[in-house]
Amino acid sequence: MALIRCDFPSEALELATSMTVLLPQQASSQIGLDGQSGDGPPPVLYLLHGLTDDDTAWTRYTSLERYAAARGIAVVMPQVHRSFYADERYGLKFWTFLSEELPATVARFFRVSAQPEDTFVAGLSMGGYGAFKWALRQPERFAAAASLSGALDLAYIYEWDKRPHITELVARVFGDRPVAGTDDDLLHLLAQAGPELPRLMLRCGTEDLLVAQNERFVETCRKHAVEIDAGFGPGAHEWSYWDAQIQAVLDWLPLKR
Repeated sequence: MALIRCDFPSEALELATSMTVLLPQQASSQIGLDGQSGDGPPPVLYLLHGLTDDDTAWTRYTSLERYAAARGIAVVMPQVHRSFYADERYGLKFWTFLSEELPATVARFFRVSAQPEDTFVAGLSMGGYGAFKWALRQPERFAAAASLSGALDLAYIYEWDKRPHITELVARVFGDRPVAGTDDDLLHLLAQAGPELPRLMLRCGTEDLLVAQNERFVETCRKHAVEIDAGFGPGAHEWSYWDAQIQAVLDWLPLKR
């Protein structure tokens, strides 16, 4: 694998930002690593970080590079700070950056597949929310989407989580506009979803502080006949759980190669 830290100016954000990118390559002579790379552009996974992390977190705290190398998949990890992947009320346009500018920039910079059947999105915690929001709002872009320990009921967080750091964050990102019933509300998006959705996968630990939100998301999927591969088991909101589960996500993705 090639590991690239890419610093570039963003028109949507009107500032310089970063993404970390893994690109597959043949590595038969590299001891201890089985690299795979086909003749054509590789499939690509957009992998989103959580609230307190950045674009380097997945490569720092898991063995993602080794897992991706064995499967011949490119991985793009953008930097979005504490934005909840939204166009902030008092801040920057991170949703516009993610959903419009980032894929176009990746297509210009790197040789990866642009076909929806080769394009996937996943994330943890805030990134799990971002992954499902992107897949539900732009289902034609992806073949599959996965959330690990996702903060999936943002309307609940907006209304009921009164911890000072959360209320300050919500006020900055959303201002006084409600979340419930909008395109930032995943449960609302499920109710409005059409029949042509990407495959969905959800994993959350039973000791995770967000497990109730994940259970509500699964219940809402069932209510609206949205298929989802959901699994709950031992685990907390921490990196050893996500290191194991990202391997399960990569195994689950409908990769052609």
